[in-house]
Amino acid sequence: MYVKKYKSRNIYGKLKVCRYLLSHKSLKKLVPHTVSFSRKHMASMLAEHSSVYVKPDTGSLGVGIFKVKKAKSSGYTVKHIVNKKQLSRRLTTTSAVYDHISKRSEKRLIIQKGISLDRVDGRAYDIRVMVQRKPGGSWTVNGCIVKVGAPKKIVTNYYQGGKLYTMEKLGKKQGLSPKKTAKRISQLKSKSLKIAKHLSGKRKGMHELGIDFAYDKKQRLWVIEVNSNHPQFYPVKRLDPKAYKKMKKFARSYGRKDA
Repeated sequence: MYVKKYKSRNIYGKLKVCRYLLSHKSLKKLVPHTVSFSRKHMASMLAEHSSVYVKPDTGSLGVGIFKVKKAKSSGYTVKHIVNKKQLSRRLTTTSAVYDHISKRSEKRLIIQKGISLDRVDGRAYDIRVMVQRKPGGSWTVNGCIVKVGAPKKIVTNYYQGGKLYTMEKLGKKQGLSPKKTAKRISQLKSKSLKIAKHLSGKRKGMHELGIDFAYDKKQRLWVIEVNSNHPQFYPVKRLDPKAYKKMKKFARSYGRKDA
């Protein structure tokens, strides 16, 4: 397990981050319905939503994630990421779903409403926005990465066979005008800075955040996850060398050398 050895405090746990965001008047609109993992919550979430994701409260790289979806006739389909392989199982009740997941994960888990993600080339995608503090100063956005999922995978993560795009490439592939893409980038930056300011007010000493946003098929924006524990920069190196160089410079100011 990675142990951070540089100056930047983090907020431990996805559920805690969701609760902090829900305490903000405007940011709470971006947060999908998220609860702790329990038999009772599994039943209530699947009664309310057509699909849910079950994730480790702490973790990354798309590992240990389950997607539960209501089947057309009856029962549920449960898909699960093990290392880089995706497994599928059909179960009849929410209690069976809970037992199935419990036996396959020793981690503390959360349940989150499934978002019907916007697509590019028929593949789901989300967007990682990198936010850092200027050396001795305020928060700023230093880069965006579009993570395009592998076909039929339940996660978009690059380590699970996904692709990486710039926002400009995403816009071109979706047939958006440069003006529309610029508007999207502006929206992402504005929300990211608001999130960074709010969360850093809850936890002093934070210097970096990797915020995962997603648009749904109706173009509503959601916050899927906020990573304050060693968010990865190096995928940006190939996409945008200039932005990567800037991120490295900022990271060195708070003692991070392995960005």
